[in-house]
Amino acid sequence: MQGTVRGDTGHALVTGASSGIGAAIAREYARRGVPLVLSARRIERLEALASGLRGQVPVECIAADLADPGAPARLQAELDARGIAVSRLVNNAGYGVPGRFLSSDWAAHRDFMQVMVGAVLELTHRLLPAMEAAGHGRILNVASLAGLVPASAGHTLYGASKAFVIRFSESLARESASRGVHVTALCPGMTWTEFHDVNGMRERVSRLPRWLWMDAATVARLGVDAVERGDARCVPGAANRLLAGLAKYLPERLARAVLDSRSRDFRDAD
Repeated sequence: MQGTVRGDTGHALVTGASSGIGAAIAREYARRGVPLVLSARRIERLEALASGLRGQVPVECIAADLADPGAPARLQAELDARGIAVSRLVNNAGYGVPGRFLSSDWAAHRDFMQVMVGAVLELTHRLLPAMEAAGHGRILNVASLAGLVPASAGHTLYGASKAFVIRFSESLARESASRGVHVTALCPGMTWTEFHDVNGMRERVSRLPRWLWMDAATVARLGVDAVERGDARCVPGAANRLLAGLAKYLPERLARAVLDSRSRDFRDAD
């Protein structure tokens, strides 16, 4: 099969696998012949996805709510109990908290940062040692174009959390490459998923031009290609690479003005 991954027998653990980019990455690894562990809060959604993939590869499902600080330890314990070795970790679980910083109570922000940052760090810290010991591993951290462009009002912690994940991934990639482990920050832009339905922004983001959008399957394929190849960062799509380049090379004041002029189309600052 073209695209098959060879060289190890470990599983790919995909968090937030019940929908969107996470489900697309799971399908992409299944297409390449990699056994899967799917994790998310909604076990019924995981089982529905797994049932369609088990004809290609073995698939395990583990329910976990990564907003719970104890979830990463329990997830690792369940992997150990099932005798599952993880050679690929996809930290994909995530969501957005719309509105101004003070529009939500602290518990909402605390849980958000636990999912977006805390769980990413802990799962990586727990699973990386075995990868390094085996001399082979892949870690794909799903970040966002939002972590590469100037901040805007609304969804206050989203871009900040993704910027952290990008820098963490790039640093870890430098540390782990000599030990056979590739680490990649995947930085998609606007992607057709349930993300904007969940945070109530579907109607607003639909105003954006269609050339800005990508489908989840393409994002997943490019992300998996990048981590298997050993790229520390992947910005999928020419339009997204253009936007990232403009944000990097335009004078900051001009880049910020351009972003602010359209930010209400994709960020709720009320």
